[in-house]
Amino acid sequence: MILCVRFRLEPLGEVMLPRLLDLLGEFTPVVEAAPPAEALADVRGALRYFGWSPVELASVIRVRALALYGIDCVIGAGPNPMLARMAAREARPGATVVVEDPAAFLRGKPVAALDGVGRATARTLCGYGLDSAGRVADAPLAVLQRLVGARTGRELWERARGIDRTPVVPGEVSRSLAAERSFPHDELDTAEHRRALLSLTGELGARMRTEDQVCRSLTVTVRYADRTTTSRTRTLREPTAHSADLTALAYAIHASFGLQRARVRGIALRAEGLAPAEGAAHQLTFDPADDKARRIEEAADRARAKYGPRAIVPGSLAA
Repeated sequence: MILCVRFRLEPLGEVMLPRLLDLLGEFTPVVEAAPPAEALADVRGALRYFGWSPVELASVIRVRALALYGIDCVIGAGPNPMLARMAAREARPGATVVVEDPAAFLRGKPVAALDGVGRATARTLCGYGLDSAGRVADAPLAVLQRLVGARTGRELWERARGIDRTPVVPGEVSRSLAAERSFPHDELDTAEHRRALLSLTGELGARMRTEDQVCRSLTVTVRYADRTTTSRTRTLREPTAHSADLTALAYAIHASFGLQRARVRGIALRAEGLAPAEGAAHQLTFDPADDKARRIEEAADRARAKYGPRAIVPGSLAA
């Protein structure tokens, strides 16, 4: 049995996800993160060990998340990840949706609800009257393969019948990292916004370099006094964990908001498209300043590793 736990995090609350994953890890070691606010957990061993039903285990997880972190969640349970995710989408706070009969659960669902079915595929299938999972399941496999291709057709046919061979992968490297800074009051000064971004890019850059990773893009999210948010994403010139490059892009995204006198209560930064640093290409340059900055960054990382994260900080953040 697989649980899909969707935590009801605040707009800038993704930084709480690692702690919530540790909470799930107290029940099963097979936990896969799905940022920004979701996790899959294979709890077959936990159910046998504790002698609980999926609903009972889900209730314990919900209560502990509320008691320890004040965070509610909705939980779906099913025999595979796809059905667990679909069940979680239908769950409401305080209740757990469990898929006991996959065929009956999927029968009336729109075809777009199936994993791997995007707008183009859904439009093609609906054009031939295959607008529900039940109708796709009843269609001959050969017909689906002619419409969307051999491999996609088989996967679609299996998923419409409740078959999902995707495993829950514990300890899988996250495809994103996030950090946030909240202001104690409505902050109108854009200089303070930039100081927060400088701190965030330094933190995420150091974390990625420690884990030998680079990112492909950055997302900046701004939360206002009325709790609304605005997010924008831009791609880096090349995958990197170099803090100077991250800072330059974060500043550019922030400038594109045109905030002026906006009442800002918090700023979050997410590094997305993480990949191993060893596989990333770096454009060589004849600029000695770039090479010097990278060597200084390496020395600063060694100093922080030995003396703590505050051993070396940018001058504007030293106060």
